[in-house]
Amino acid sequence: MAENAPPHLAPPSGLLELCALLGAPRDALRGVGQVAQRTEVENAPLDAEVLAVFMPPFVSPEESQVAGAHCATLSKTRWRSLRKKDRAKAEQSRGLPGDPKAPEAEDISVPNGVDLLALPQLCFPGGLRVAPEPEEDHMHFLVLTDICGDRTHGVVAQFSRPLHDEYCFYNSKSPWESSRPAARCFVPFAVCVISRYPYYNAFRDCLSCLLTHLKLCKDFEVEDHIKEFAAKLSLIPSPPPGPLHLIFNMKPLQVVFPSRVDPESPLIDLDLHLPLLCFSPEMVLQILTCMLTEQRMVFFSSDWALLTLVAECFLIYLHPLQWQHTFVPILSRQMLDFVMAPTSFLMGCHLDHFEEVSKEADSLILINIDNSSITCSKPSGDSVDIPDVPLLEAQTFIHSIQSLQLSQEVDLAHCSSSTDLNEGRNRRRAWQQKLNNQIQQVTLQLLVSVFRDVKNHLNFEHRVFNSEEFLKTRAPGAQRFYKQVLDTYMFHSFLKARLSRRMDAFAQMELSTQSEEDRNNGMLISPRRPTIEKMALRKFSAMHLAQRRMVVSMPNLQDISVPELPLRNSSLRDFSTSNCHSSCRAPSVASKSIHMFKIPEIHFPLLPQCVHTYYMDFVDLLSRAMGLLGPDSSLLLARYFYLRGLIYLTQGQPLSALRDFQSLYKTDLRIFPTDLVRRTVAALSGPERAQTERTLELRWLINEVVDKPREVAKVDEHVKNFELPQKHMQLDDFVRRVQESGVVKDTMTIQRLFKALTVGHQKQIDPITFRDFYNCWKETEAEAQAVSLPVEALEHLDKSECVYKLSGAVKTNLGVGKIAMTQKRLFLLTEGQPGFVEISTFRNIEDIRSTTVAFLLLRIPTLKIKTSSRKEVFEANLKAECDLWHLMVKEMWAGKKLADNHKDPQYVQQALTNVLLMDAVVGTLQSSNAVYAASQLSVFDKMKSIMPMAVPKTTSKTLKHKINPSAGETFPQAIDVLLYTPGYLDPAEKILDAHPKLWCALRDGKVVVFDASSWTVHQHGFRVGASKLNCMVLAEQSQVWIGSEDSIIYIINVHSMSCHKQLTDHRASVVDLIVPEGEKEPSEVYSCSRDGMVLAWSVSTLRVTSRFQLPGQTLMSARLYQGYLWCCTGRSIMVVTTSDGFLLQELTFEERCHAMGTSFLGFQLIPELEQLWATCSGYNEVYIWSLQDLSQCPQRVLLQDCAELTCMLRVKRQIWVGGRGLSPEQPKGKIYVMDTKRKAVDKELVAHMDTVTTLCSAEDRYVLSGSGPEEGKIAIWTVE
Repeated sequence: MAENAPPHLAPPSGLLELCALLGAPRDALRGVGQVAQRTEVENAPLDAEVLAVFMPPFVSPEESQVAGAHCATLSKTRWRSLRKKDRAKAEQSRGLPGDPKAPEAEDISVPNGVDLLALPQLCFPGGLRVAPEPEEDHMHFLVLTDICGDRTHGVVAQFSRPLHDEYCFYNSKSPWESSRPAARCFVPFAVCVISRYPYYNAFRDCLSCLLTHLKLCKDFEVEDHIKEFAAKLSLIPSPPPGPLHLIFNMKPLQVVFPSRVDPESPLIDLDLHLPLLCFSPEMVLQILTCMLTEQRMVFFSSDWALLTLVAECFLIYLHPLQWQHTFVPILSRQMLDFVMAPTSFLMGCHLDHFEEVSKEADSLILINIDNSSITCSKPSGDSVDIPDVPLLEAQTFIHSIQSLQLSQEVDLAHCSSSTDLNEGRNRRRAWQQKLNNQIQQVTLQLLVSVFRDVKNHLNFEHRVFNSEEFLKTRAPGAQRFYKQVLDTYMFHSFLKARLSRRMDAFAQMELSTQSEEDRNNGMLISPRRPTIEKMALRKFSAMHLAQRRMVVSMPNLQDISVPELPLRNSSLRDFSTSNCHSSCRAPSVASKSIHMFKIPEIHFPLLPQCVHTYYMDFVDLLSRAMGLLGPDSSLLLARYFYLRGLIYLTQGQPLSALRDFQSLYKTDLRIFPTDLVRRTVAALSGPERAQTERTLELRWLINEVVDKPREVAKVDEHVKNFELPQKHMQLDDFVRRVQESGVVKDTMTIQRLFKALTVGHQKQIDPITFRDFYNCWKETEAEAQAVSLPVEALEHLDKSECVYKLSGAVKTNLGVGKIAMTQKRLFLLTEGQPGFVEISTFRNIEDIRSTTVAFLLLRIPTLKIKTSSRKEVFEANLKAECDLWHLMVKEMWAGKKLADNHKDPQYVQQALTNVLLMDAVVGTLQSSNAVYAASQLSVFDKMKSIMPMAVPKTTSKTLKHKINPSAGETFPQAIDVLLYTPGYLDPAEKILDAHPKLWCALRDGKVVVFDASSWTVHQHGFRVGASKLNCMVLAEQSQVWIGSEDSIIYIINVHSMSCHKQLTDHRASVVDLIVPEGEKEPSEVYSCSRDGMVLAWSVSTLRVTSRFQLPGQTLMSARLYQGYLWCCTGRSIMVVTTSDGFLLQELTFEERCHAMGTSFLGFQLIPELEQLWATCSGYNEVYIWSLQDLSQCPQRVLLQDCAELTCMLRVKRQIWVGGRGLSPEQPKGKIYVMDTKRKAVDKELVAHMDTVTTLCSAEDRYVLSGSGPEEGKIAIWTVE
């Protein structure tokens, strides 16, 4: 039975979708021509139609392939074109004998989204009229949208031709061959270029070059010139995202086709400052507001070109937010009824239709580009409700726009005059690109400042946005704005991206502009409250604060923040920037280096052999450019691989294309064309597929991209708005609901809350109880937000402190007032004359008691607090609140003691959460046993009686700090791998990038990055794959390599914190990565996989330089020593050569030395002492061999109170060994610090509540240890 033929692979499309010639029909021109001979031409409108359509491919891949083999035998080709059949016949019948016949038209399919019936209206939106004088050439731009919402872009060039006879240039006569008198009228024609890419400036340049030829050519040559023009564009590939732009010589201009900055960014080939020349910054902000609130908008101008360009600029201003409604920037006269659509839209009309549109349609935002005005078409006298952007954000934006330099003449005044056309254009292009980048940064800063706080009200696990609570945090003057924005499709898509943790432009700027407070909040598990610093800013008026700062320090004026003003009724308000930050200037954007690649010349006539030559030249130029690249040019190399692969495919060479795509897969995964590769493989013939099976790299690529079963995981993009439950809840449902509400995320804490709310009741929560609890929680939060502290309190408290709880007015021995609780202290806000009296910090509390004091015949509950900072005991007659405050203060006291002893601030944060939940439980239940129920949430106070609060002296002295990478997660997560990377002071990089960092690998491929200078979160988390990560190493200054259980090595860019490259040569789990010690810029990295495969990689080229297989061994780890590789294989430690894996020596346990079945867990080499230290799985002993004689039995060191060892690390002349302790009542994690000279334990550190899983050194000054999933924390230890 014959095999099914492989599917035909359509060649990759170039820039051109189609090129159309449009004008008046032949019959209409005949009449006009006859009239023109007798009388003056009247400016009567004519109906336009499509005269011809030219579409790629003009030469098929099969013809091009044949041309390569038989160039001499081919002499003609056939154009793909569409013409009116009657005109084609007339042309053939009227041609002069001997004239070259036009090629026969071919039936072709028109691309989706291109409506040939509507195209004439869009190419002549003002109508087509014959004129007595030639009109100036005119350009305008189109955006066409298909039924799927996909957009194509068009550039239209209108030009005039003299009407010499009734056939215009449909015949083959030259003007001077006609015996008729000179033309008395001129006919407009249009050439329209349609592309999937918005190359507005580039196509305008191309069409400008075409028009110079059309003006000089004979009538019968017009179509041939347009055909050649279309064929040229069809052969130009679109550049991939990145730093490579393409240049094509269109003669006389060098036309540049820019690329996207990255795959997520829009392609920008227009001048983004056009709207800033047409509108004031205030009006630009108003138009952006209309778009954010999804109004029905119509732009007006007398220049058709401005309509599309200005509208496109505003769409780019909103990036990464996307306009998802109808977008028709040009409406012809026949399309005006589109503005009656009831849904949101963005359209454009000629200014002549302004009055008509404003009268006929209601509730439209009418934007006049020509006179810079924004008006509303009023329904029944009411104005359209356009809200105001928050005032401070608006002022910042306006000031930034005003600081932009929009005049090229000013910026380039120092430059000499350019004597070369293309040199002047290059200067202009560089200036425009710099300005475009600045404008994008300003508009992106606006979006980030407006929507930054959205993340604080998201629940990522359950994809919930609490819009009600978010609105409560907005200033009164911004309420209307946010209410309208939150109901838009645009904002809904924005939420989807945030909940999916997409690292788009918004997320990157949000991260780079994050304040220290925001980074610290990433470490907190307790609810957020306004800090004392924010209270101080809120307390004083802008004027008072400005006067105070002028006295103290004039240079700090830029720190002044302007508070929100009350809501204003006017939507088109006047802005004053006098109070704006003086630092709100246009951002200085570091210019990224852009590389230009010149496309080879295309020779005509367009015969197959000419196309073949063009492709060969293209491949040759790309290959030469790749050969000239340095080792640090991987970004550029990837773009060359991409382009050469496309050219090979277009040539019909799929195997060569797949080789380039395989190299691209390793070099830059972001631009890898997965779908194209799959279609290429599916179209391979039988012999070609057999050849790929014989090539190792191609076989792997096909297996990885095509054959490997793809997990089509349904991307969960739903977004829920938080709603209170309506049904009774069991424990699991209650946990989910609490997490959705944003009250607390930790599952164990919520389980304790469930227990507290169900004390003495059936183990389920009814909706009323949940509602009461939620309201109590929010009321307490609102009270804390509304706290107004006296100036004295603001001066005494730390700026990072927050007021979490405030009592009622009580009598104390320090006066009458309210007791306030922060995360650090208790203090009294005295009544009468507001004042501040500190009661005590939690650290200084010595004892807390709840008692009663006699007052007349009553016993009043009283709280007594003994402190080390005050002789007298503090007493407060808290009455009904006494038991609750007693419970809360004891919990905070215990949490602070634990935090100090364990150097772990997370204990205070957890204690705060417990305290606030206690308060909410008491407020919810309001019964006699409410305090008892709340006591179920007392964790640390109860912990005092179970385990000692203090840690051993040695541990306390060595322990520096603890951090929690699982903060904000529902469960603690085990620390799988740790890596410390030193800081680098590179002036080209951001300040934050110069700081040292700690990389922490958690479960399922998640990586959290800390700023090691402050131990705050630098990057909350990104994922590399979905499997356990086994090893990490800093391969070079900008690359971290991560080995995964899924056999892939992920390469992370340390600046963008994203994975763009993968190394996929291993076939089993990657267990270790090794770089030579002492090399700042290693040239090689060794990788080991569990199946015994060892690969050596060139860091610069990412290619394997050598490989070998350890036969029949399970590889666990490796070390480089004296040029040899020492490999731990479980049953033995092997010494092999790095080039071919030749076995030099092998260390195994003799039966007399140890029991059968022992396997090595890990080892460390001490070269200066010629020692090898090793640990074994399941044992509590360290084994020490002399490197001089590995055949001797090792020396054993038994570690006390140790169940098993899990990891070891060499630091200076010490060996740090991590493991699990024996005592079940004591913390499980143990670390033993051993002296290599004495071969004895120097220190025994009580490290963690769970097993120590990994150890890492930080410049030999600190050791970092990670623990298992019961605790999931990182401890930082000082090295002596």
